[in-house]
Amino acid sequence: MTSPITISHQGEILILTSDNPPVNALGAAVRQGLQAGIREAAADESVKAVVITCAGRTFFAGADITEFGKPMQEPSLPTLVDAIEALDKPVVAAIHGTALGGGCEVALACHYRIAVPSAKLGLPEVKLGILPGAGGTQRLPRVAGVALALEMAAKGDPIPAGKAQEAGLVDRLAGENSLLDEAVAFAREVADQRPLPRASTRSVEADPTVFEQFRKANAKRFRGFEAPETIVSVIEQTIAKPYAEGVQVERANFMKLIMGTQSAAQRHIFFAERKASKIDGIAEDIQLRDIRRVGVIGAGTMGGGISMNFLSAGIPVTIVEMAQEALDRGTGVIRKNYEATAAKGRMTAEQVDGAMGLLRPTLDFDDLAECDLVIEAVYESMDVKKDVFGRLDKIAKPGAILASNTSYLNIDEIAAVTSRPQDVLGLHFFSPANVMKLLEIVRGAKTADDVLATAMAVSKKIRKVAVVAGVCHGFIGNRMLMPRQVEANKLLLEGASPEQIDRVHVEFGMPMGPFQMADLAGVDIGWHRDPNRIDNIRDALCAEGRWGQKKGAGFYDYDEKRTPSPSPRVAAIIDEFRAKTGTPQHAVTDEEIVERTLYTMVNEGAKILAEGMAQRASDIDVVWIYGYGWPVYRGGPMFWADTEGLAKTVAGLEKHGFEVAPLLREKAEKGGKFNG
Repeated sequence: MTSPITISHQGEILILTSDNPPVNALGAAVRQGLQAGIREAAADESVKAVVITCAGRTFFAGADITEFGKPMQEPSLPTLVDAIEALDKPVVAAIHGTALGGGCEVALACHYRIAVPSAKLGLPEVKLGILPGAGGTQRLPRVAGVALALEMAAKGDPIPAGKAQEAGLVDRLAGENSLLDEAVAFAREVADQRPLPRASTRSVEADPTVFEQFRKANAKRFRGFEAPETIVSVIEQTIAKPYAEGVQVERANFMKLIMGTQSAAQRHIFFAERKASKIDGIAEDIQLRDIRRVGVIGAGTMGGGISMNFLSAGIPVTIVEMAQEALDRGTGVIRKNYEATAAKGRMTAEQVDGAMGLLRPTLDFDDLAECDLVIEAVYESMDVKKDVFGRLDKIAKPGAILASNTSYLNIDEIAAVTSRPQDVLGLHFFSPANVMKLLEIVRGAKTADDVLATAMAVSKKIRKVAVVAGVCHGFIGNRMLMPRQVEANKLLLEGASPEQIDRVHVEFGMPMGPFQMADLAGVDIGWHRDPNRIDNIRDALCAEGRWGQKKGAGFYDYDEKRTPSPSPRVAAIIDEFRAKTGTPQHAVTDEEIVERTLYTMVNEGAKILAEGMAQRASDIDVVWIYGYGWPVYRGGPMFWADTEGLAKTVAGLEKHGFEVAPLLREKAEKGGKFNG
């Protein structure tokens, strides 16, 4: 087998070039090739310096994650980076694209670093629930200072080459098209300089308060996660220690994290996200439809947010409304959102104008005739949607894809009012649609394969994480949400409070609990609007105008800053309904709340899988991570059930009298799992 590392010479400079597409991952063959090159440089007296560079679109973008959990082939990355640094001849890292994780650690082990301005450097291991395990927590603080090391390692976000140069992480910037030539010239320049600047030998000083300030500033972001605090703690413990002692602490903590449930969960989601884009039963080389212009029907919150996804990706949008006022309001919100992004420095004024320039607002429904994909984002009513699709069928061009942004409704019923059901599917965006990453692609009974494949390809262009769902009430996410909400409301009548139920969910790792979510979204969503018809607690709240945060009162009372507090009035309403319904009371434990609101979701997920409404269990996990804020360190509901033990889940459901899904029972009895 040919080595992915090529060894070449430019005079007295030895060049090690990695060509391991797509991202030059530091797999065993790459590590072995680099080790061989370093040994050759050490043995050859004519070699004065070494340049490490990469072919293709990027420098080493990280370790080979497929090796995790398997026996490590030598040399390990820690062994390799120490060998690079120990070489008694200068080694220059020539960086383009991204130097991430192990790639950044290789660069840190080199004596010098030169990068093109567009390059980025980072240590994103924390996003997989681990820490940099090849000296990253030791070399980075010594090279770039503790404050930046904490930012890069504990948050995991990469920094641009310019910022890296300011911090001393990059020594020199090169022209975008002359990196190798400038790296070789740099290597010649430093060939005879001694002593070599080895990162591990540098001393580092830090104000002790920097750690506590960093923890405090990021407390919300790090809540529930083990890896960020471990990283902060390792750096804090080791900055005063010699490098050799520090890496031992780093390695011990790396092993502890990688063997833990949180890292397994985060790695599961890493692979699950990639798997979700694979559509079973469709040829990979299927001919996709050309999407050059998108139509959006409705300029409200959803329609505007959906439009922004396409505008930001450079795809022109025709947006249709029924009234000029609604159209003006919708386009005004789109511009306002873009300007807010520009104010944060994430867009330029030119980019705002460019995006808005791709938007064509109109009151003429017939203008949608020019669109290749039309997305309906109108009121969630089957009659309204059928009317829209009937009209659309008459004017859309042949081959145009017609999509509904419905949250619950039957796509097949909508498709049936058209003469082209093969061109119809669901595209369920989550609110706010310009922010939320999840997209449920709903496959109708007659949806053509090329329509489904095109929708998946488009989702990547607009940077969504897409999951294919079948036609059922609520698809994947909302269908699983329903049993949680039903049980949460029953628990209120049986003795729990909104605060207790929400607290259990927040402590579990959710961004908010069921009643906090209801207040944020609007308690009145889906309400029948008759204040005299009071069948449940929600009806009673709505009849009194307690519609949630927007009214300053819902399941909680809110002050002017929208800070919630328990509501005596809500407690009284709940008591009234307890008496009215004659519901027996008991002391509701936190464990019961978990079993009845979260185990029931897993049970529904098992039914979804058995019915073929989701392609795989990991797709369900992706939906809940990206659409509903399920904590990534728990890996999604199906992965979480696997780690809890399916027998335990079944026992918890049976304890409360639930009918256990046959697939869940079968897997539990066989000692199986949903994932793997």
